[in-house]
Amino acid sequence: MIQIYGVPGDLPAGLISAADASSAKPEEFRFVQLQLKTWQFVDDYLKSKTGIMIPIGSTEQHGPTGLIGTDALTAEMIARGAGEKVGALVAPTISVGMAQHHLAFAGSVTLRPTTLIAVVRDTVVSLARHGFTRFFFVNGHGGNIATVTAAFSEIYAERSMERMSNQPSIKCALRNWWDGPGIRALQKELYPSGEGSHATASEVALTWYKYPETMQRKDMEPRIAPNGSFADAEDYRRVFPDGRIGSDPNQATPEHGKRFYDTAVDEVAADYEKWVAR
Repeated sequence: MIQIYGVPGDLPAGLISAADASSAKPEEFRFVQLQLKTWQFVDDYLKSKTGIMIPIGSTEQHGPTGLIGTDALTAEMIARGAGEKVGALVAPTISVGMAQHHLAFAGSVTLRPTTLIAVVRDTVVSLARHGFTRFFFVNGHGGNIATVTAAFSEIYAERSMERMSNQPSIKCALRNWWDGPGIRALQKELYPSGEGSHATASEVALTWYKYPETMQRKDMEPRIAPNGSFADAEDYRRVFPDGRIGSDPNQATPEHGKRFYDTAVDEVAADYEKWVAR
């Protein structure tokens, strides 16, 4: 719903006047989020394109200065940027994922593997019913990889066993935003030590770029967190008491975040275009 105010001087930031609203073209492709479109727009989109990006992340602790929503926020911002670049729709973010090993930290939320498989499956099947055939998941959380890949196997098995002659083939892909060569090179350039594998400097930098009002620094001991293995949530908290793994997120800056964002958007957009064209 668009709120329209009668007095231009009273407009809150980001809202439009009645005059602007009446002159704007309906449903210009200014916003790529599926939830900001009407069903008619999606109908028209599907006449020429059948691909969609689906951000997926997690809701889990990210150390003393990282946001609990980091993995979902980074996946969403990069998917939206890539969607805008290539003119692809972006589905609502799946913001809760596989975070059971973080449950000893306040605020972390997890799904069971079977639940996440069902969420991914139901999302794909719902969209496939309308004519989408290419589902490109932009991932922000390493803990999701095995379960989402298993969900793809379930989807393919179901489609294969119930295949009807008029049912189009579908394809699913999982793209971790940090996996591109440009991102890897940037991590090495900016953080030759202390990038780590959880509450990383690069993901913290990304959130500080997009949400600068959340930026904070804290003294952390040791400066670079230890590495190691863990079993369950309690073991994780014992081995990594402040939540970090191998990282020094105090190296992050919003300026670094912009470089990561621009690079990730370019790489994800390029990979999406190559993949949907196959």
